[in-house]
Amino acid sequence: MKRSEINTLIDDAAQFAASRGLLLPPFAFWSPDEWQSKGREADEIRDCMLGWDLTDFGSGDFAKTGLIMFTVRNGHLRDERYRKPYCEKMLISGENQITPMHFHWSKSEDIINRGGGDLVVQVYNSTPEEGLDDRDVAVSVDGVLHTVKAGDTVTLCPGESIFLPSGLYHKFWGEKGRTLLGEVSTVNDDTTDNRFYEKVGRFPEVAEDEKPRYLLFSEYPDAA
Repeated sequence: MKRSEINTLIDDAAQFAASRGLLLPPFAFWSPDEWQSKGREADEIRDCMLGWDLTDFGSGDFAKTGLIMFTVRNGHLRDERYRKPYCEKMLISGENQITPMHFHWSKSEDIINRGGGDLVVQVYNSTPEEGLDDRDVAVSVDGVLHTVKAGDTVTLCPGESIFLPSGLYHKFWGEKGRTLLGEVSTVNDDTTDNRFYEKVGRFPEVAEDEKPRYLLFSEYPDAA
């Protein structure tokens, strides 16, 4: 992805979130120069992978296959300094923009439609061999248990949410417009805890066609 595209997408995401009443913390807007001045006081942001996360999943077509996220708070699976057992994220799913089929070995999560369009979630149980199971799937939508066929979809209107336990395959996209999502989960680790059904690229290769206005969490410099 081009850096100019990433810069524009982050600006647009922050504006869209604010238009829905979701304001991001100050570190969302630290410039690369500001990051160079940050010392150990900002280690939690670095170590727990807080901040911007944007990917086209290696597709080369972000509008078709991609997702933009901002991790507001998170713990750490291996570092006892960070005792939060939870994670909170903002996600933005574009209209018909696919997040590919995947599950998490550790993380369980609620995905909440915070407004905009609808969110469509396709679900499968996983087999012991990490394939797609053909059994019916039990899912909880706002505390109400539903049973759907393997590969069926659940549509979340604004205000609705779905619980996705670890090991449950899910794929999602927005309908009827761009959709602002909230994610509340156990601790998140995007470097070790994503099992995609098909091979994808998780972090984008960046072509530096202009200077970055913001840094992705994978780009933070070491403490000053």
